[in-house]
Amino acid sequence: MENQEITIAVIGAGAMGSAIVRGLMNAALAPPQNLLVFDVESEKSRALKMEFGVRVAESIEKAVPEKDSVVILAVKPQQMEGVLGALAPVISAGTIVISIAAGVSTEYLISKIGPERRIIRAMPNAAAMVGQSSTAICGGGVANENDILIAKRLFESIGTVVNVDENKLNAVTGLSGSGPGYLFLIMEAMTDAGVLLGLSRPVARQLTIQTFLGAATMASQGESFGELKNLITSPGGTTITGLKVMELAGIRGTIMTAVENAAIRAEQMS
Repeated sequence: MENQEITIAVIGAGAMGSAIVRGLMNAALAPPQNLLVFDVESEKSRALKMEFGVRVAESIEKAVPEKDSVVILAVKPQQMEGVLGALAPVISAGTIVISIAAGVSTEYLISKIGPERRIIRAMPNAAAMVGQSSTAICGGGVANENDILIAKRLFESIGTVVNVDENKLNAVTGLSGSGPGYLFLIMEAMTDAGVLLGLSRPVARQLTIQTFLGAATMASQGESFGELKNLITSPGGTTITGLKVMELAGIRGTIMTAVENAAIRAEQMS
């Protein structure tokens, strides 16, 4: 599928839908005239038109092009039934339907729009808003390997992409989907600690953010987390002293339980 041929419809122009549109435009994966956007709150669609020159659909049904295309459903899970009901009559067998709604299975999607449909589920996270999403994708229905490759290419415009089996998507939700929330809590606590020790809040915040950025960059080079931890842990030094406190407090187990419980909740929401 060439850049000039692909037609993409994005249903939902909230934070995630808008992030996807920005990523697609910044990566030049389709010209603006080949990107259709629809949102029930029309001002959101118009804002994207003003920013990128994309086309705005007058209705959800008109957001699906007549020819084969990709339709990205960037709506909340509780809105999905109504959206699928409106789209089912206009989605052709050649359309790739990509859903980013947490907990909405491919089985459910197929039950609403028909069995002979090319379905992809994607689970991006909030970092899509800054082009650094961790996205997991899987196929359903009659989606083939090429359909999955197309979805992978699209979501690489907002970050990194991994392929998983659908039964692992709840684990993805608990880990990377909810993960930014855990990290923001830790970052806030580290900033508060800096303030407690006499640093101004802006300085403590800047140091915290750069510490996370630096650590993530180091980890991306391939060494294990344990090796990296040992690299900065000197005998009798400051880091090992702090790590002892964290281990005694059960931080490792607490984080594991938080991820596990979030994944369980995702399963319950399904």
